[in-house]
Amino acid sequence: MPRVVLNPARDLDENTSLWQATAAPREALPPLAGDITADVIIIGAGFTGISTAYHLARRYPDRHIVVLEARQVGNGASGRSGGMALNWINGVHADTPERARRVYGATKAGLDWIASVIAEHGLNVRFNRIGCLDTYTNNQRAEEAHESAEKLAAWGIPVQYLQGSALESRVRARGVVGAVNDPTTGQLHGLDLLRGLVPILQGYGVRICENSPVVAIEEGKTHVVRTPNGSVRAPTLVLATNAYTARLGYFTRGVFPLHSHVIATDPLPLERWRELGWGDTAGFCDDLDRIAYASMSADGRLLIGGGGNGAYSYAYGGHTAWPMDATAQFTFVHNILKKYFPDAADVRIAHRWTGPVCATMTRVCSIGVTGEHKNVFHGLGYSGHGVVLANLAGQVICDLYSDHHEPWRDLPFYQRRLDGIPPEPIRWVGYQIYTKLTGRSPRKKIADDV
Repeated sequence: MPRVVLNPARDLDENTSLWQATAAPREALPPLAGDITADVIIIGAGFTGISTAYHLARRYPDRHIVVLEARQVGNGASGRSGGMALNWINGVHADTPERARRVYGATKAGLDWIASVIAEHGLNVRFNRIGCLDTYTNNQRAEEAHESAEKLAAWGIPVQYLQGSALESRVRARGVVGAVNDPTTGQLHGLDLLRGLVPILQGYGVRICENSPVVAIEEGKTHVVRTPNGSVRAPTLVLATNAYTARLGYFTRGVFPLHSHVIATDPLPLERWRELGWGDTAGFCDDLDRIAYASMSADGRLLIGGGGNGAYSYAYGGHTAWPMDATAQFTFVHNILKKYFPDAADVRIAHRWTGPVCATMTRVCSIGVTGEHKNVFHGLGYSGHGVVLANLAGQVICDLYSDHHEPWRDLPFYQRRLDGIPPEPIRWVGYQIYTKLTGRSPRKKIADDV
């Protein structure tokens, strides 16, 4: 059988992400063939699935773990994200010192784990932690952010409000009047991490099967998961499929795939980017409901997405691949780039892609265990914060598999019930009407800081 090498680098591909285009070439992993047994089946080889396999294999070296991936490792949101590795849990407002330190500490531990696993195994991963900014384009919101940052700093959270020259040294985006910097955050090349961990996992005995889409799941005390060319039987199932989970019949009223359209420029020297308005920061988000976000790659490519309705789409029926031409959406995002960095208007766009964000109605994710026999584990609904939370999910799922729930019971994502999303066609019609009338994304506010 001829060897297949995956190297998707191209000049411009309508759906090849920056991360896919700049990842090192590698050999494809063979698909599942035949019927096998295992101790754990993990569906999905993104951040959630790979981190779960890593933690389980380290804690239980005698267990046989099989990872089934429909396409290639990191094909979903993990390889199509904005790359920003952030703290906090989307949808959660921590209004007490104890709650703030707990939520921030959990996500910072996720960031620290990424750094530690890279260092331990000597992985060649492009990962920086020079800080990301929450920027503000309105004086009132900026002053409120200033007060909040001072309160968080007094509670021991290492954030800092920036304005004036301190802000301009980080970013000179038109209309930005203030920003909050978190120095522990940064940007991660997700495919570097995932592909680097594959041989580590193989060394631990984990079997990873690419091009092995799941076509049927027979759930029970022993699960049977079927692919086109084989099946796996195991007493434990992990759903690490995020935006694709509803297509397997799980969480159909709890999550929906929201398509985020993203662009990235040609590489420029960082000195040139300073002239164009980008300084010493890994990335930023603005303060609008349908946030604009941007980050800078190690080789000087500006990535940007969001900024309004035109940057996001929902496909009827919850399709996880955007089924239509996205030229208008990419043009919208390019105009956001020119809005914030008008001097960079002529920098060539080299990458344009669409990736599925797995959104919940409250934007709070869920990590837990379900099923009649309490043997179906999940982590999903990260709502834009998946770079850190999906990697953290591996440790959480491993602890829950070990029946060690105490470290996580007090966190908002633990066993969180996901619901509130109507069926089609109400879902599609409601999304179109709501976004056009309000310019916002449909969401349900939580009653408290959960």
